[in-house]
Amino acid sequence: MSRTMEGPTQVPTAPVQAAYSYCEAVTGQQARNFAYGIRLLPPHKRQAMSALYAFSRRVDDIGDGTLKPEAKQDRLEATRELLERIRQGAVDEDDTDPVAVALCDAARRFPLPLGGLDELIDGVLMDVRGETYETWDDLKAYCRCVAGAIGRLSLGVFGTQPGARGADRAAEYADTLGLALQLTNILRDIAEDAANGRTYLPADDLAKFGCSEGFHGTTPPPGSDFAGLVHFEVRRARALFAEGYRLLPMLDRRSGACVAAMAGIYRRLLDRIERDPDAVLRGRVSLPGREKAYVAVRGLSGLDARHIGRQTHGGRR
Repeated sequence: MSRTMEGPTQVPTAPVQAAYSYCEAVTGQQARNFAYGIRLLPPHKRQAMSALYAFSRRVDDIGDGTLKPEAKQDRLEATRELLERIRQGAVDEDDTDPVAVALCDAARRFPLPLGGLDELIDGVLMDVRGETYETWDDLKAYCRCVAGAIGRLSLGVFGTQPGARGADRAAEYADTLGLALQLTNILRDIAEDAANGRTYLPADDLAKFGCSEGFHGTTPPPGSDFAGLVHFEVRRARALFAEGYRLLPMLDRRSGACVAAMAGIYRRLLDRIERDPDAVLRGRVSLPGREKAYVAVRGLSGLDARHIGRQTHGGRR
């Protein structure tokens, strides 16, 4: 993945540029954490990442919307058909769907494993069916669909540096980093998901900490060790981050900074959740904009990457 399929610096035509601008606007409005990271990329990579996000956002919005399950399934399958047209390069630049136009152009420029977006659709269909997860292995399969696949798609945009040591495992590390981000999301959104009738944490973990009755208010279930549950999942997420961070030395400076910034924001969310587990029951835990900007600057300067590298290498001794 060290090279793109087509010259990435080739200037897009006006209709394609307009399509990318639309996708960047969607990303800036709806994905603040993601947007902070991709600001660090050169324009052609930032545009491709925005196209990936806008398509993924469309899939997620179908799953989270108010349609009946049968209608959601129909919409998701129609989106899969659109993805097949994109895969075949059958979307004209004058098409009225700017997301399709932008993603089709990005797929021509970069070696995107578009099957990852099929996996995302599969994961959202799991949500539509109301699936629950008995074990971590069960939840991990879901997370690989909705987040690990996005990590692998992103790697298609980033590429790896020529001769990077261990590059044959880059996709594996990108996938694992996606799992870390998704598990952090699940912890952050416990209350919101419960209000929507969803529980993502594995049933055996919930039972182990006395939380099987679920989360129905701003306080933990009576008699539960909710803090113990959260700390257990935080440790699992940290282990995933440590493994996924092995991707960073394989990337160029700006792509590595982008990954370090996005992951750094989520690691700081984990820190906050760990300090006050009950906070996730009172509402969504988030970082202020100035702190996100600070993390982005650290990523671009390489400070976080060097810190992460020391932690990772230390863990292997």
